[in-house]
Amino acid sequence: METADSVAADQTLVPLRDPSARLVPGPSLGPGGQPTLVGWGNLPGPGVEVRSEDLRALTAGRVLSRGLGRAYGDSALPPPGELEVAGTVLADRILAFDPDTGIMRAEAGLSLHEINRLMIPRGLFPPVTPGTQFVTLGGAVAADVHGKNHHVAGCFGQHVRRLLMRVADGRVLWCSPEDHPDLFWATIGGMGLTGHILEVEFRMDKIPSTWIWGETIRVPDIGDYIRLLKESARDWPMTMGWIDCVSRGRRLGRGVLFRGRWATPDEARAKPAQPFSRLTVPFMLPSWTLNPLTVRVFNAGVYRKPTHRQKPVHWESFFYPLDKVRHWNRAYGRKGFTQYQCVLPDAAGPEAARRFLEVLTTTKGGASFLCVIKDCGPQSEAMLSFPTRGISIALDIPVRKDTQALVDRLNEATLAEGGRIYLAKDAFTRPEHFRAMEGERLERFMAVRRRWDPDLRLRSAQSVRVLGDPS
Repeated sequence: METADSVAADQTLVPLRDPSARLVPGPSLGPGGQPTLVGWGNLPGPGVEVRSEDLRALTAGRVLSRGLGRAYGDSALPPPGELEVAGTVLADRILAFDPDTGIMRAEAGLSLHEINRLMIPRGLFPPVTPGTQFVTLGGAVAADVHGKNHHVAGCFGQHVRRLLMRVADGRVLWCSPEDHPDLFWATIGGMGLTGHILEVEFRMDKIPSTWIWGETIRVPDIGDYIRLLKESARDWPMTMGWIDCVSRGRRLGRGVLFRGRWATPDEARAKPAQPFSRLTVPFMLPSWTLNPLTVRVFNAGVYRKPTHRQKPVHWESFFYPLDKVRHWNRAYGRKGFTQYQCVLPDAAGPEAARRFLEVLTTTKGGASFLCVIKDCGPQSEAMLSFPTRGISIALDIPVRKDTQALVDRLNEATLAEGGRIYLAKDAFTRPEHFRAMEGERLERFMAVRRRWDPDLRLRSAQSVRVLGDPS
């Protein structure tokens, strides 16, 4: 494995950052001069992000780490009574890399975007990636992110070899499936509540080209969509789809299925895929921009967009379609939005998705601008990792007066199917709903958490809201 010095000597492996940056405040001041942080859903909370290249010093005495702030709700916001969170993004060095095995060790603030920029030309790609590349390694571990290939590759944490962490009593130690395995499996998917992640060692996948061999198929209703999604999993390592969750009746759940795999050199285009130029939403749009009428028009337009047979597709377009537009979250206006993401287990039967969508489409406020369904494989060893064998449904919902009631109703529907929700997206779930979903898994996680942090010093606004942590 290459040493940190040999990696640094290769300037193409150095992340694009300002090496002279030191301790700096993160966000601007909110109303009344109070420092304010927000999640990706634009839902604000009191707090300030403090950044440094030295994560060991930065995390001492602080209750939470925060990466690029792509958690939709309050999981990366400080708890009541605390203002500062440790911003990791300046700690983004690649410390070791073996080009033969693809094993990389890097600081927790390194983003998947930078990894892709550096490694795709070398024929390597992260084994699992979520729907945005603007997440840090620490965030990917804390949320145990999953992607279009969960049915074959599982979550990101299943490809992590070890973690360097600062735990609640101040110690800095390595954990892995062999060393402190309880801490390791509680940290993966543990939303930053078991310790500060300082370094991550994981394995990259080798890829045959920079193109995806992909196909899109229009599907008339949710029954056909679920059937085709499950059939595609047998031959395609990457599957997902958009569905129309506004239409009802025989068109309920109509949508477009995307499936793909890395293209072979013979299938790929002659020139390597180049990074996209990006558009930007320059300011917050009025909150009324996304309303039932515009959502209905958008859904109809996407459904009627031409599909294509198998052909080479740009990797960014396939994995990260929303990343083409910077600050796309501003489209929801100052009131913000939340994403509701649940997994419905296969044990609930193929009609579970239809029952869930019927609840969504008949509940006030249920018009979702974006609804994505993915296939999920087996549950991992991580104690609070989100996916399990079944399907995940993700909905972007503008925040309105009726949002809490809508989330309550969706949680009741999810519970009825034996499913659960994803904490990385959540901003409204009630603690009683979460406890009912997680049961013994939550009890096991909390037992390990208290073993390493008896006073529950490491907390977030979300852990106070959902887990009942002290405020």
